Amino acid sequence: MRLDKEVKQRTIGELKTHDTDTGSPEVQVGIITEKIRNLTEHLKMHKKDHSSRRGLIKLVGQRSSLLKYLNRNDGDRHKKLISKLKIRGG
Repeated sequence: MRLDKEVKQRTIGELKTHDTDTGSPEVQVGIITEKIRNLTEHLKMHKKDHSSRRGLIKLVGQRSSLLKYLNRNDGDRHKKLISKLKIRGG
């Protein structure tokens, strides 16, 4: 499941920390979150697509690692990102 160019650019625009930012943890987590949402919708329709399910699990793990890194290094940025992306209920 690929992201549309517009969705990716919008996500980068919302989460970038400076003008030329495309690789900060916030941007990476935002892009991965969009991919996770797309895959989740796909899997609601295609329940037996196990290869996509495996990809979803890998993406969730990758996002988790980036969020742990961000929490370790800057807890305030981590909290802001989680509330902005509405990832967790707490």
